[in-house]
Amino acid sequence: MPPRMLTLVNGLSMPSVGLGTWQHRDPVVLKQVVLRALDAGYRLIDTASAYRNEAVIGDALATAFNDKERMLRREDVWITSKLAPKQQGYDGATAAVLESLKSLKVDYIDLYLIHWPGASGKALDSPEHRVLREGSWKALEVLYRQKKVRAIGVSNYTQRHLEEMREYAEIRPMVNQCEFHPLAQQPDLLQYCRENGIVFTAYASLGEAALLADDTDVEQLKVICNRRPDLTRAQILLLWGLQHGAAVIPKATSDSHLRENFAAADHRLSADEMAILDDIGNRPEKRFCWNAANVA
Repeated sequence: MPPRMLTLVNGLSMPSVGLGTWQHRDPVVLKQVVLRALDAGYRLIDTASAYRNEAVIGDALATAFNDKERMLRREDVWITSKLAPKQQGYDGATAAVLESLKSLKVDYIDLYLIHWPGASGKALDSPEHRVLREGSWKALEVLYRQKKVRAIGVSNYTQRHLEEMREYAEIRPMVNQCEFHPLAQQPDLLQYCRENGIVFTAYASLGEAALLADDTDVEQLKVICNRRPDLTRAQILLLWGLQHGAAVIPKATSDSHLRENFAAADHRLSADEMAILDDIGNRPEKRFCWNAANVA
């Protein structure tokens, strides 16, 4: 079975299955989702400044930590948050992390990522992107040394953006969070991260639900679904990511989907089944979210 924990280059252990919260903005619903996820065994909650839901997540976590029956401590839950493109730059990043700490009602954030290599309001080819993201990284290094954040990393960075960091990063990124599913496999980026001690986290593992549709034209996925009636389609897709060494952060609202997603790591796909799903990569790449390849 895939590991439940992944080890970062600084020695910290990060859960391999977490709860994604992008597009979760209804405060009543989200608070209950976070609490139910914790009750189901989740120990990683992924959020971002741009999601505008950190305060609700902070309320939910405070409720959980103060509930003696749950017996949860702050150190039991891994919190990931991210810097919005409009917050890029040294001063912006510093202020953003402090604001996230306040909203989440915690003294430290386990993992803080630069959400996007670009800055808001700039042309794609603007040299200001590099200047600003370098400033953001320098700020995260300071906050890391101050123990305001326990680990730092990036999101949506291409291999070019990661390689560029060798020129200015005193602390190498520990995580790169990117879109990753059988239709967007990014094998070169995955290998680069593996070779450079960067833990890969997959978002959109289910293709923003498009890969869950019964009428999908991805024949290889249908083959595995027919071969493995013991697994749901979501579990197959999550296992594919986990068995490639990635962490996964699927979104869910219902109790059944929360438990289904979390239980994916209790199973395993065979080498042959993985190879069949890998073969989907021979199709033209299809992304459901963003591609930073053109960001200077």
